[in-house]
Amino acid sequence: MARKIVDEPSEDVVASAKKDRAEKRSPFGRMALFLRQVFAELKKVVTPTRKELISYTTVVLIFVVIMMALVSGLDAVFSLFVIWLFGDAPAS
Repeated sequence: MARKIVDEPSEDVVASAKKDRAEKRSPFGRMALFLRQVFAELKKVVTPTRKELISYTTVVLIFVVIMMALVSGLDAVFSLFVIWLFGDAPAS
């Protein structure tokens, strides 16, 4: 199972964010700050183990197959209903 880490900001992160928010930055400074924050968030990403990845993939594939069957079944039922309601097209 993936690690369960509560994402609570520490006091120094909050203080840093308040300081960053208080300063006026140039467009390039804001872009650099944004990129630093993006990389900091990406470091928090936990990749699944091989077993978890196979499990998640299997669940998704099964769900997709079930949804395809459901949509195909509804399509067949509705097409039969439309043919019954309007009849076959006259032969030309």
